[in-house]
Amino acid sequence: MTLDPRIFLFVVFGLALILAAPLERRLGRYWLSVPIVYVAAGYLIWSLPLGLPAINPARDGFDALTLEYVTEFIVIASLMAAGIAIDRPVSWVNWRQIWPLLAIAMPLTVAAVAFLGWWALGLAPASAILLGAALAPTDPVLARSVQVGPPGEDQRHDLRFSLTAEAGLNDGLAFPFTYLAIAAVGMTALGGWTLEWIALDLVWRIAAGIAMGWVVGRAGAWFVFEREAEALAAELDSDQPAYSTSEGLIVLGSLLLAYGAAEIIGGYGFLAVFVGAVTTRQRENASRYHKISHHFIDQIEQIVLVVVLFGFGAMLASGVLDALTWPAALVGLALIFVIRPLAGLCAESISNLPLAGKLAVAFLGVRGIGSIYYMAYGQSHADFSGLSTLWATASFVILVSILVHGMVSGPLISLIERRGAHIHVGTGPEMLALSPEPTDKPGD
Repeated sequence: MTLDPRIFLFVVFGLALILAAPLERRLGRYWLSVPIVYVAAGYLIWSLPLGLPAINPARDGFDALTLEYVTEFIVIASLMAAGIAIDRPVSWVNWRQIWPLLAIAMPLTVAAVAFLGWWALGLAPASAILLGAALAPTDPVLARSVQVGPPGEDQRHDLRFSLTAEAGLNDGLAFPFTYLAIAAVGMTALGGWTLEWIALDLVWRIAAGIAMGWVVGRAGAWFVFEREAEALAAELDSDQPAYSTSEGLIVLGSLLLAYGAAEIIGGYGFLAVFVGAVTTRQRENASRYHKISHHFIDQIEQIVLVVVLFGFGAMLASGVLDALTWPAALVGLALIFVIRPLAGLCAESISNLPLAGKLAVAFLGVRGIGSIYYMAYGQSHADFSGLSTLWATASFVILVSILVHGMVSGPLISLIERRGAHIHVGTGPEMLALSPEPTDKPGD
């Protein structure tokens, strides 16, 4: 009897989903993480002579398009979960530690990686910019171990908050540079196209994404906390708002709506999703319902993440690293161990975190699934040269980040917490108050 590869994959993914939660609890004792194990498993399985289809976007445009669609959805789900998990009220003062990471660390990283791509790897300017744009943003998907926990934990943690909010918002700056790379294909000099890029891709798309996220977030919160909660309470003959787990679909639907609506008007959908999730979180922010919706979205994210991690392992087994050269590997190592830490320290120089906390924020800039999305998006929308080098370098960076950050992040954050360096100097450990204790009672 021959083994059908499709049926075999059903078995593998089923086991992977069953073991995901137990593995996440136990691997922390050994400085390991679930992504490390599942990428390794994907690599081993695709290396076996089972007749499984190769996955190599550098050779097959269809693979790139498939990766674009799959990673697009998981980034959306991760941004939803991250936004809903943030307890801190939105204000310039409360979020002031985030802006330097976006305005200083992000552009510095794009410029440094793009320069090395052009100078050390011999990439065309457009391809070098795409490499910088894809590798500069921190990843909301694989950064679960360094992000804030579920909503309502009532603990102030400036280090985790910085990494979570940065991962949620820096897509608003990664996409402009991705569009810059696309626009630069075939261009030999600056001109009117650069002004159009500034006006459309840098200014309008960011503003439209933020505005659409806020509008849909407010509307979704009204629908959940007034219309549906009161209707369910009336059915249960209760004086308090009531919620059911099925309303997680409303949050998911509203944030998918935010993404699509923002893209339709030319805004950045990823930015709209995160802003919409944070906006929804601010409404009735002590409600237990936020935990319900966060758990619902978190489950969806984990399901898709298992597929993507196996897919990344399959990419490695299918030869995506074949074009990796020593200069490309050195550029990748420089990004993780030099460029991001130095750019992060420049941004954190005006932060009130103790030095150990600043170093942790600067170093724990996880690279991951988002970079795959930007690479695939760029490949699908323009004819870039040096695709094999681009994919090899990006895949190497993601692999090293999964290994290094996956092993180091947990112990490092624990050390920082024991030293009390995870909270800004001059502030107490108490969380910035959101609202009184919740009085609502979830339904079924």
